[in-house]
Order: sequence, then structure tokens, then C-alpha cells
Amino acid sequence: MPPQTKMKPSALPVEKEEKKPTLAVVGGSKIPAELSQQLRKLAHDLSNSMETVMQASYLLAQANLDENNRKWLSLIDQAARDAARINREIREILRSHSE
Repeated sequence: MPPQTKMKPSALPVEKEEKKPTLAVVGGSKIPAELSQQLRKLAHDLSNSMETVMQASYLLAQANLDENNRKWLSLIDQAARDAARINREIREILRSHSE
């Protein structure tokens, strides 16, 4: 398998990320270790999938696309960035509330 390389961020305009409040676990309780481990694995797998979408979006942005396709690509790129941000927030909650 070829080594993974970091791709440059998309050349498409991206809205600035807002700092949204993260969810708080009710009563400051801790997430059980077994559940936390399963959720971390799922978040990791989601992160890998989102990275693939973001890399494909970057590569498509290098192509000569018409305006309509460029708009669709922009929607895909922004949705992938939003999903990656949400996933980071989930991982942060897991870090701060795990046993």
C-alpha cells in the first residue's frame, strides 16, 4: 500500500468555522470505558472516511469544472468539513468525559 500523504486544503472558498458550544454530559457524569472505546473507534473510522472525501474533493477542485459542477463540489467540500468538525467535537467530548 502506498504511503499516505497530506493533501493541500481545498482551493474552494470556505466559510469560517464558528466556535459552537460543545455538548455537556448530563450531570458531569463519565462515559463508561467500554462505550467510550466503541465510540472512539467509530469516530476514528468516520475521520478516515471524511479524509477520503476531503481528498477527493481537493482533487476534483483541480479539474476544469463548469460553474454548476463547481457549485456541487463546493457543497460536498463544505459538508465534509462540517462533518469533520462535528467528529472532532464528538472526540473532544469523549476525551473529557470518559472514565
